[in-house]
Amino acid sequence: MRFAVLGAGLQGSAAVFDLLRQDGVERVLLLDRVPDRLPGVLEGNDDPRLEIRAIDFEDPELVDVLSGYDVALGAAPFYLNYRLSVTALEAGVHYCDLGGNTEIVFRQKELDKDARARGVSVIPDVGLAPGMVNVIAAHGISQLEETEAVRIYVGGLPQNPEPPLNYAVVYSLEGALDYYTTPSWVLRDGKRVQVEALSEVELLEFPELGGQLEAFHTGGGISTLPWKYENQVRTMEYKTLRYKGHAHIMRAIRDVGLLDLEPVEIAGYQVVPRDVFIGVVGPKLSYPQSRDIVVFRAIVEGRRNGSRRRLIWELIDRCDPETGISAMERATGFSLSITGMMQARGQVCRPGVATPDEAIPAHIYIDELAKRGIEIQFREE
Repeated sequence: MRFAVLGAGLQGSAAVFDLLRQDGVERVLLLDRVPDRLPGVLEGNDDPRLEIRAIDFEDPELVDVLSGYDVALGAAPFYLNYRLSVTALEAGVHYCDLGGNTEIVFRQKELDKDARARGVSVIPDVGLAPGMVNVIAAHGISQLEETEAVRIYVGGLPQNPEPPLNYAVVYSLEGALDYYTTPSWVLRDGKRVQVEALSEVELLEFPELGGQLEAFHTGGGISTLPWKYENQVRTMEYKTLRYKGHAHIMRAIRDVGLLDLEPVEIAGYQVVPRDVFIGVVGPKLSYPQSRDIVVFRAIVEGRRNGSRRRLIWELIDRCDPETGISAMERATGFSLSITGMMQARGQVCRPGVATPDEAIPAHIYIDELAKRGIEIQFREE
């Protein structure tokens, strides 16, 4: 099996690291426009199966480069995902990516007929959220005769929070702020509606973490699920998990305009408030030695055999001190590599374009996570 990974950032490098540990992997090509600043997990890697090459992802030559591989894994900025899907189809290779933008996913799904004709699979949104959460949600729905509610909670957090925000950047501050300002699609009474980000704060108990976390709405975490299950599931929502008090502070920051994207004039210069906020606050939320934790809980409620059932999946995963790979990289980058491996092995449902909940068999995916020490716990009430 031969894999090309597009993007040499944290998640792409984590996917490469994982692929090189798997049996049957003959070649891994890591592509990036500037691949000379690799994350620590790949520093000094002398595995002869790994090749690192510089290329612009808009270069027409990329089609020929990918044609010698089985699967292309997209770990590039989300706005490139549609273009990379088309490039992979032209090269005749399977493709998956980390997604993160629902509008682009709907554009990718328009490529379904072409992908089927070429006999390849395209699976966007295969990170943590969206990604892992979609697979588990669909798995839960399939186990019930009637599903009344799906509630998903996910957080990437520092193990040792520091005030005032009790937060550290675990993937992208720009991405987090986008989630804090974008309305979230949910299902209410079976219908799609939007709710305000940072709203409807609730507290959840996590005894393993010593207490409570707060949860609030953010956009994009479940991607296309509200469209797929409209009029089938009464309630569906996705909330982000943070330490208590975070939402209140971030809501105040947002409401006074510090996260706005419209430029304002200051001392004769046009500046974007969000850019200033990122420039000032970003370094203060970056702790190179900080260890992180990923927390995930999915609750699927409904009926089976005439009885009410409550299905709960939960993951608490910490960074790996031996390799230096963060919990977010494990949950996101490894999810990407697992999907690519499943595509190469022919374990996904069919050729064409499909989201993780449509394409990825949950039992295989969960087993692959467990092999990597990412243990999703299940209980039924």
